[in-house]
Parts: sequence; C-alpha cells; structure tokens
Amino acid sequence: MRNQFRPYLLDLPFEELKQAVIDLGEPAYRATQVWQGIYQQLWPALDQFTNLSKTLREKFAAQYDLAALKPVRTLESQDFLTQKLLFHLRDNLPIEAVLMRYQNRQTLCISSQSGCPMGCVFCATGQMGFRRNLTSGEIIEQVLYFARILKTEGLPVTNIVLMGMGEPFLNYDAALGAIDRLNDPSGYNFGARRFTISTVGVVPGIRRFTRENRQVNLAISLHAANDELRTSLLPINKKYPIAELMDACREYVAITNRRITFEWALIQDVNDSAAHAQELAHLVKGMLCHVNVIPLNPTHHYAGAPTTHQRAEAFQTELERYGIPCTIRLRRGIEIQAGCGQLASEENPVI
Repeated sequence: MRNQFRPYLLDLPFEELKQAVIDLGEPAYRATQVWQGIYQQLWPALDQFTNLSKTLREKFAAQYDLAALKPVRTLESQDFLTQKLLFHLRDNLPIEAVLMRYQNRQTLCISSQSGCPMGCVFCATGQMGFRRNLTSGEIIEQVLYFARILKTEGLPVTNIVLMGMGEPFLNYDAALGAIDRLNDPSGYNFGARRFTISTVGVVPGIRRFTRENRQVNLAISLHAANDELRTSLLPINKKYPIAELMDACREYVAITNRRITFEWALIQDVNDSAAHAQELAHLVKGMLCHVNVIPLNPTHHYAGAPTTHQRAEAFQTELERYGIPCTIRLRRGIEIQAGCGQLASEENPVI
C-alpha cells in the first residue's frame, strides 16, 4: 500500500535528504536549509520554506510529501489539560497521540504502530488488533504536530513517551530512528533523557536497547509479578516469562547504570492488593528501579474496573515499606477516552 505514495521527507535521515537535494540538481547545502525548516522552524508545508527559492520549493512539492498525518478528530478534556488527536495516515489507517499538560511540563504520548499485535486484554489498542508499523517519519510527525501547537503558546515539548498505540520494540528501527532524528543537535535537538520508550516485555528488544547503551529512559509494562496472572493479562508473557524478562531488566540496569521504570495498571481485585505489592517488591528487590502505578483506564471490551484511590495509596505504601520507590500517576482525559487506542477502536472495530 505505502509504495503507491510519494517519498515522505520526514522518513529521510540527513544524509538521505542531502542526496535527495543533489538529485534535484541543487547544491548539497540546501539540505541543511530544508532540515532546519522542518525541525527548527517547524514549518508544516513546503510553500512556507522561505529560506528556499520559490523554484526549489516547487521542485520539492512536486516530488515529496512533507505531511503524512491528517488530523481527523480532536478531543479536549474538561480541564483543558489533555488533548487527544486521532490521525489518519496516508493509507487511511488510524493512529492516536496525546498532549498532557502539567504545571511545568508538556508531555506527548505518541504511537509507534497502527493497532498492536500484543493483545493485552485491558488495552483498547490490543483489542483492535494490528494494522501496520509506522515509519520513522510518521512517528516524528506526531511530535512536530504538537510542537507547532505549543510554539504558538510560547511553550516547549518537555517530555516524549512512546506509550501510545503499538509495541515500539516490534518496530525497533523506526522507533529508535525517530528518536535519533528528534535528538539531532542540528535539528529538533530534543534531549535523549527526556524520551521514554515503553515495552510490554519484548526481551530481544530490551537486550538490543541495553547493548546500544542509550540515554533514553526505559519503561516496562509489568502489571503482575507472577506468570499465571501476567499471562492472563499480557499474552507476551507466554513467550517471555517473568524470569526471562527480569533477567533482561537486571542486565539493563547493570550495564547502563540507568534506573528502569515498571508500569502497573491497578485493576480492582485483580492486581491491587497488599499481597500483590509484596510480590512485586520481592521481584524487583535490589534493582535500581521505580514503580509507576495508575488506576486502570476502562475499555469497552474488558470487564475489569480501576482500583480505588484508597487501594492505590495502600499499594504504594506497601511498596515503599519494602524500600521500592513508587508514584501514583494521575489519570488524565478519562472523559475523552485518552487511554491509547480508544478513539481509533471506535471507528475501526475490534478485529
């Protein structure tokens, strides 16, 4: 499907962009001007590239696309702090991205796939199935879209999390390629330590990430500390059970000396008791880590309910009693279905 479309400028690393400029019969230095227009000026359309001649702008516009995402639906929370976008790609497949505003932070939650093949039972994206991997440019464009909005308010993007639709480590090259391009000091220059990449436990991806010894933060969607419960929630646990996953996590911490984050969706009477907290504490004991707990975002195709605030606090207290740092994350945008995949699954029913 995708090869029917024109080349997409955001898919090009700088050296490939330079070659594209040369192929158009232009001097190589023009690539720097295009790069700066995309990543520094944040211009959304080629006719806005005033650092290029009109003739060159027309050459590029005739042969390349600068945009591949079409905003289809925007939802904003009642407190105006969360904004969720449903986009269609050039082949009309859906993806979602979310802007979350905090007191001193503007965090983007972006997608790496349309749909997801992992099948996590409580996740709306997992319930809708897998459509395809995103290209690096399609991942980047989600960031640039919100960066333009924030720029009009005089605000920067402060954090980017790959926690939207999809499993980033099943689209490793595109996901990390997008991060590398956004991190490029000559372009968008977004600090590596302000990215977080989240995986449900694709062990080969974690080990590759460890070998590359990046400064990007790593989060693991854990949600259970024993194989029986975790497999019932996250089918990937059949392939990479907890012992194998934790071995990869400990290796990551040992080699990189970086703290790892464990994500835990608290589901009422499923994984939110003091006993569950104790089990988790024993599992991660001695590891440089942090636990983020958040009451479940409800979805149409999962009967589980979010835990209460009181039980969330009790879970946190129990972990801290064992010396495990724990934060209760704020649920954002519940009334606008800000949990990943919820908007897309409305128009693309579960398959």
